[in-house]
Amino acid sequence: MIKITLPDGSVREYQKGTSSHEIALSISEGLARNVISAKVNGEVWDSSRPIHSDASLQLLTWNDDDGKATFWHSSAHLMAEALEALFPGVKFWVGPPLENGFYYDVDLGGQTLSPTDFEKIEQKMLELAKQNNSYQRKEMSKKEAIAYFTEKKDEYKLDLLERLEDGNITFYTQGNFTDLCRGPHIPTTGIIKAAKILNIAGAYWKGDEKNKMLTRIYGITFPKDKELKEYLVALEEAKKRDHRKLGKELELFTFSEKVGMGLPLWLPKGAMLRERLEQFMRTAQTKAGYLPVITPHIALKELYVCSGHYEKYGADAFQPINTPQEGEQFYLKPMNCPHHCEIYKSAPRSYKDLPVRYAEFGTVYRYEQHGELHGLTRVRGFTQDDAHLFCRPDQVKEEFCKVIDLVLYVFNALDFKDYTAQISLRDPENKTKYIGSDENWDLAEQAIIESAKEKGLKTVVELGEAAFYGPKLDFMVKDAIGRKWQLGTIQVDYNLPQRFELEYTGSDNQKHRPVMIHRAPFGSLERFVAVLIEHCAGNFPLWLTPEQFAVLPISEKFNDYAAGVLNQLQALGLRGKLDDRNEKIGKKIRDNEVNKIPFMLVVGEKEAQENKVAVRQHGKGDIGVYDLKGFADFVNGIIENDFKEKALK
Repeated sequence: MIKITLPDGSVREYQKGTSSHEIALSISEGLARNVISAKVNGEVWDSSRPIHSDASLQLLTWNDDDGKATFWHSSAHLMAEALEALFPGVKFWVGPPLENGFYYDVDLGGQTLSPTDFEKIEQKMLELAKQNNSYQRKEMSKKEAIAYFTEKKDEYKLDLLERLEDGNITFYTQGNFTDLCRGPHIPTTGIIKAAKILNIAGAYWKGDEKNKMLTRIYGITFPKDKELKEYLVALEEAKKRDHRKLGKELELFTFSEKVGMGLPLWLPKGAMLRERLEQFMRTAQTKAGYLPVITPHIALKELYVCSGHYEKYGADAFQPINTPQEGEQFYLKPMNCPHHCEIYKSAPRSYKDLPVRYAEFGTVYRYEQHGELHGLTRVRGFTQDDAHLFCRPDQVKEEFCKVIDLVLYVFNALDFKDYTAQISLRDPENKTKYIGSDENWDLAEQAIIESAKEKGLKTVVELGEAAFYGPKLDFMVKDAIGRKWQLGTIQVDYNLPQRFELEYTGSDNQKHRPVMIHRAPFGSLERFVAVLIEHCAGNFPLWLTPEQFAVLPISEKFNDYAAGVLNQLQALGLRGKLDDRNEKIGKKIRDNEVNKIPFMLVVGEKEAQENKVAVRQHGKGDIGVYDLKGFADFVNGIIENDFKEKALK
């Protein structure tokens, strides 16, 4: 017999070799119908795979992220089977699940595929799904696997096999399709009820520009047709909210081929938005006891060798800057933390001085691959609202909790209501990826787990997602249309203080190592602005929006009065513009609606005589006539009440 521990802590006994599906069946037939895979001792398995020893078990359904990943990976295999039927001779590279859906990189062997083919691929997938074929797992020796793909003349799978060890090679078959795959998969194709091919793109084999260009086919599937329809509606809404589209329409940022890919240029309105975000954070940081610092954009290679960043990221960095001095190399900084370590080290520290909190809006540089660049969410130069706290071990938990408070303050102020804190820990099976002692890692991980629990955060634990120097708490935020983004992060680090030999004098008059906490509530300003644009569809909070109002004179006769209105409202602390174009008032109103200006102040003869403005609110229309002081009080009242309600409660 074997003992199976379920998520509620209960333990059941089963015959050795019992599958997860059989265990589900022993609990409830309804549960068994919904189980599509299982997590056995933290590893996702086929629900049909037998369990031969004591284990913890979580039964996965469509409602679990790991269940969806299994569903979509299995769907990639179903799409591959459909492609083989429609495009004879097609070869396959890899087909992983994504956050939403899946893709497969394929070599069509000279055949062409276009959006006009999408529908027939979808129909073929559903035709095959109705056959309700099971996904069958088979272990195979490396010799047998090589012989199989040699006969098929499949150079892509043979290349994959070179990196696999004998004894760990598995194949999966469903219907007429067999593929090299580690799995896991859903029980049968019949679970797949709706399919959509979303897009095609070019993708170099193994991501190397020197290799052949393959065709990447993106798709998504669902267990119900209704869910596909809902997803497609959400997809259309996402297109309307796309920060690249709105960023251009609202004149926030742009890119230039001459400046370089992945290097955003902030336009005046975007710069104003960004500056207000920075000022918001600076004010909050000052109240929390942070001290501002500024560090250069480059540093000697030796700094990043010392920190460990060169070893971990050197291959993905921009090429070094060689100076006239022989052997001297500088790098564009990939991180701010090594610089802050040197600032800490610049003076002797006592236990009474700690914690020391340094904050910087520091721009860093990473050489992301061309195909990975995406608007502001994936760039090569970005600014972090970075801070590093140096504290005694007995202060770690308190400081960590205070940083959590700061992150939640930011989220509340910007109306991010739905978030989960991801506790990102080391991969216990592969500790070579990380630096530092087991003792320090255990201390750091425990501090994060206890702080998150104390703050009552909704959490998930992810093994293997820690930074190379320490565990972290990543905030996964859902936007207004349900998409998940990783924004704020907090990290505990016992390792960089050791590598940089940071010290403080303790109450025992001995030297001790401080503990370092890394934190960035925004993450990167570029990514945060992108998410914010899409979250609020460009309708920024009044306290943040670059232009709170536009003054619209009905004709040129009232331009002087309109200019006076602008000056008076700016003197009262509001931000706005004068739209004195020689256009009809209807067009001015439509244009400012499109530009999402919160308030339009229409002025004509009556308003000029009475020293007032007729106010239209974005999305609502006319809301009344105000004198200038009354309008300023009205707007400032909205800002104050809205900000207090969201940020301070």
